[in-house]
This record gives sequence, C-alpha cells and structure tokens, in this order.
Amino acid sequence: MGIMTIDGQRVEFTDEPNVLSVIRKAGIDIPTLCYHSELSIYGACRLCTVENERGKTFASCSEKPRDGMVIYTNTPRLMHYRKLILELLLAAHCRDCTTCIKSGECHLQELAHRLGVHEVRFENVREMQPIDTSSPAIIRDPNKCILCGDCVRMCDNIQNINAIDFAYRGTDALVTPAFNKKIAETNCVGCGQCRVVCPTGAISIHTNIDPVWEALADKNTKVIAQIAPAVRVAVGDQFGYAKGENVMGKLVGVLHRLGFDEVYDTSYGADLTVIEESKEFIERFTAGEKLPLFTSCCPAWVKHCETKYPELAENLSTCRSPQQMFGAVVREYYKDPERNEGKRLVSVSIMPCTAKKEEILRPESMTNGKQDVDYVLTTTEIIRMIKKSGIVFDKVEIEAADVPFGIGSGSGVIFGVTGGVTEAVLRRLQQGHNRVDMEAIKTSGVRGDEGIKELTYNYNGREIKAAVVSGLANADKVIERIKNNEVHYDFVEVMACRRGCIMGGGQPVNAGPRTKRARMKGLYDTDVNTQIKKSNENPMILSLYDSLLKGKEHELLHRNLRNNLWYVKEESRRSH
Repeated sequence: MGIMTIDGQRVEFTDEPNVLSVIRKAGIDIPTLCYHSELSIYGACRLCTVENERGKTFASCSEKPRDGMVIYTNTPRLMHYRKLILELLLAAHCRDCTTCIKSGECHLQELAHRLGVHEVRFENVREMQPIDTSSPAIIRDPNKCILCGDCVRMCDNIQNINAIDFAYRGTDALVTPAFNKKIAETNCVGCGQCRVVCPTGAISIHTNIDPVWEALADKNTKVIAQIAPAVRVAVGDQFGYAKGENVMGKLVGVLHRLGFDEVYDTSYGADLTVIEESKEFIERFTAGEKLPLFTSCCPAWVKHCETKYPELAENLSTCRSPQQMFGAVVREYYKDPERNEGKRLVSVSIMPCTAKKEEILRPESMTNGKQDVDYVLTTTEIIRMIKKSGIVFDKVEIEAADVPFGIGSGSGVIFGVTGGVTEAVLRRLQQGHNRVDMEAIKTSGVRGDEGIKELTYNYNGREIKAAVVSGLANADKVIERIKNNEVHYDFVEVMACRRGCIMGGGQPVNAGPRTKRARMKGLYDTDVNTQIKKSNENPMILSLYDSLLKGKEHELLHRNLRNNLWYVKEESRRSH
C-alpha cells in the first residue's frame, strides 16, 4: 500500500494500475477520451494530463502510482491545456452536432460543454471522407473520428478481429480497414463493440427505425415484436429506473402503444434452443463425434468461427439462434389466414446485438429461402423510438407479453448473460428438481463475468467438460489450446461480447462496472422469480411440439446448412 497526495488530499492506493485510477478513487472525475480500463493503455488524447509538485506534466493513464507522489489535477495551466486539446480536436471534426446520431450522448460534446469550449478558432482543413454504410450492423463516418484509437484497440485487444486500424500519418491519419476497403469487405463480424467505445458518432448503429415506423402506420400490416432477455434490463435506466431493473412489463405496454399488434418474449425462442441444442449435444456426446459442440446463438461468433476456423465449422451446433427459431415459428404460425387477418406480416426483433441485423440476412437462417425476421431494432434504437413518440415510459401500465409466445422459462431468460446457455443446457440434462443438484449447477463455475470459465458436470456417470467464453480474443485462446491438445472440452459456449448479450453492441453505452453487474443481477433475479426453471417444462413449448412443430422441427429450428456459404465452399473443395 502507498499514499499519494492529490490536490492536497492524502489518498491510499494498493493495486490500482495507474495514477488515473487513484485520482478517480479520490472522487475526482478527470476527463478522458481514449482510456478504457479493459483496453490497452494508449495515452493518445492527453486530457488526463496532471502536474506534479515540480511542474512536470504527464498523462495519468500511463503513469504507475508511486508512494509519496504529489500531483495536481486542475491547475490553471492544465485547464487551459485541456481546453486547447478539445478545441484542436473539434477543429478537425465534423460539427453538425444538432443532426448527429450521437447528439446529446456524445462524449466529445459533453467534454466541450464541461470544459467551456464555446468557440473553435481553427479552420477544418481535413478532406471529407465517404461514409461507409456497407455493413448491415454499423455505419462508419470518418469525418467524425477524433483518432482516439478506442475502436482499433477494442477490435484488436478484446475481439482479435483487426478489421480496422490506423493508416497514413500526421494530418492525413485515418482509422480505416486495410487498403481503404469497405467494412463489409473485411473480416468484421458485426459485433458492434467498436461502436460501444467510440466517443463520437464516427461508428454508429445501422438503424432500421424508419421502415418499422412505416410498417406500424400501415393498416394492412400486422407488426409483431419479440424482445430479447438482455433488453429488459438495459432500457429502464434510460427512463429513470434503477440500473439493471427488469422493465419487461412496461416495455410491452409501450410497444403496444407504439402500434405493435403482438409483443412476444424471445425467452420462448431460447427455450426452443435449449431443447434442440441439448438433444444435439447428447447425440454427439454419446457417439463421441464432432466434439466439442460449439454453441450457435451468437451470430458474430458463428461468423468468426467460419471465417477464421473453417475446420471447426462442423463443430458448430446446427441449431438456429433464439431469434431465428422464434422468427421461423411465428412466420409459420401466421400463415393461418384466421391469424393473419389477411394482412401482411412484419416481424421485428428487439435485440441487444448489432450482429443480429446481419444474421437475419444469412441464407442458412432463412426458411425455404425466405427471410423470417424482417427487421432488427437494437435496444438503443427502440429507446430512440420511444423518446420520439413522446410516450412517457413511467406512465404506461404494465402489460404481460402476448400468448402463445409470451411465456419463457428462467433458463430462457439467463441466455442474456455469459454462461446462461450452458446453465440452461445443464438444467435440461438434470433429472428432477433436487435443490442441491440445481444449486450445484449454479455454483459449478458457470456464473461470473470472467472471460474464460471451465466446469465439469456429471451426466449419468460420465463427466461433461465445458468451457464458457465471452470475447472473441478469449475464444481464440481457447481454440488454440483445443487445437494443440492442451485441453479437452465436450461443450463450449461462446459469446462475442464480453459478459454476454447484456453488453451487446446495440445496448445503451456509458455502461461502467456498476451497470454491468446490475444488468447481470437483473436477469438472475428474474430467473429466481420465474416459476418455470427448465426449458423442457415450459407448457407452451411442449404444446408447440405437439402441434405446429410436429414434423417440422428441423425445417424451422435448425440452420439450413445447404444454403450456408461456408458449407457450399467446403462441399466444392471436397468434391475436387
């Protein structure tokens, strides 16, 4: 332990990684643009610069704390320096703030107000760059980029994709894919984590709000929505509720007010996934073939696996994601003229994930060549729609999701956190409801926010070895160990986003450690308060298997791999 003196205040520190952390521990919110605790230290923006007792200045994010240090954080010199930095950044930045998608939640804009930057004395001499709309998940606007490097380090450090990087030097510097390619021409998986850390509007969500508004206004169109588990614990704090509070009932009521004819729960689709994936796993585990079984719920992970590890693509579960299973079932359900009332059906999913926007377009995710889900709205987009409508969220009555697809089990709800899929599958394999056995699953190592978790489960006298992974760089580490025969797993859950869907690329940003913990707790609390704990005990699911799904399980619930681009290439390679 050591002691630093910060602005005359004695502050103890222990294992803080840098001076910046100690300053924040002291209750001083020193400004930063390029610092994120989970990313490598870059020290680009210099806004966190501080001064010691000898007048020396240094970036506090890249300085190790030392016992006896004396520093000042807000001298007139430092305040002038920070203001000048922001002025220079704004000089080379598109300043159409009133029409920017990030207006009101832009970190650069916030700091400009906070530090009193009311005019920019310098001319913007940077050449205008084209906006990249090639990806269905994200939009890149290089004219709003401030070269903080956050997106580059996220794509490199956490996701290990390296789809974007710095190019050129000096005033010509850009963040761009290699050779100025469109982002859709790279190995980008659409996870949207670059958008999460971008402090400006340089990377934003490729929105589908307008066509949804049009569908809602069309009297000849029946618009249905499904709401993913992670959405319900991320919307509330945007309307004054506690972080992580489950506001599903309010959200259902609001969506009905917006004009959605039916509002369903994607947890129902997650229950279908648990049943199908458990069945597939036991078949492979019993036969000892194509192990480990990798989960297929996360489209960003599936794309990453197919692109980087084509030799492991056959290890991916053939199950569709909950979104796609649900989309196919609903589309089949509304084929009945009495149910569709002679109207065109528009299926909208409300997801925490930007990669879901690309998933609905993948050929193997379609049924008989037809798209099952028409539009994906992220949590952030539905929040914008609610605010635009003027509906006062808190004033709307709580409503239950509609039947027959509005009831999900606790297993379906916890899909939104890392480890949730694995826990749901283990519950499915567990016979009965012995409290000790159910508690053993919960404490087996499946829970927690670590990027790599391992556990062992006894199934009929045999050990199932499983790994739970979140973050694609962590997935790469696990796969390399598997390929090098360092470890053996039977089941591997992978989520592209660290901590799972609660921190998806479409969720509201500025989510710190407290928000992350609260969202996770919100889903686990919902599970506790849900009477049905196992997916295979959801009566609405069992009824579906005996009716609409009978004889159509594979057609509606599994990916059509004959339409999968990787599969087609692999078959062609093998035939030659």
